[in-house]
Amino acid sequence: MKGLSDSFLRAICALVIGLVLVMFPDQAGDYLVITIGVVFLVPSLISIIGYFAQSTEMRSRFPVEGVGSLLFGLWLIIMPGFFADLLTFVLGFVLLMGGVQQIASLSAARRWMPVPYGFYTVPVLILIAGLVALFNPMGVRSTAFIIIGISSLVYAASELLNWFKFTRCRPKTPDASAKAVDHIEDAQIIE
Repeated sequence: MKGLSDSFLRAICALVIGLVLVMFPDQAGDYLVITIGVVFLVPSLISIIGYFAQSTEMRSRFPVEGVGSLLFGLWLIIMPGFFADLLTFVLGFVLLMGGVQQIASLSAARRWMPVPYGFYTVPVLILIAGLVALFNPMGVRSTAFIIIGISSLVYAASELLNWFKFTRCRPKTPDASAKAVDHIEDAQIIE
């Protein structure tokens, strides 16, 4: 069941990110960076306030990590455009890894059932889209976000399709085919 839920979770995350990037490509990068800045800012404020809220006898050491996280969060919030360009590369890398992961999953699925070669088309296209996003820094950011968003949507649909099609055919035990081979080899040794 773990692989089943991981695939479903990946598909849902890719679907949400893809929808946001396609619907709001100009603002998506900035808002994603600001959201990440807030994620850094909130825990750092909690650690710094917690440090000063303690009595002077109870204080152990100054929360240097909290201050660093606070400064980085503020930097992300103040300069989202700079980091949105970097985010394009990160999302391109995520697409690249998603394509590689899907190709590996389909290759693994071939161990217990035939997988038509047409199923490899979408992961290869996702891999190519990731490469284009990584190695086309001259492209406009909103266009790159639209490409990444569409690719994320295609990835989500493909991951859901693979989840529905192949996981129900997966053997119940993780190494059922390996155990069957071991049993046959043991039988040959006994003879």
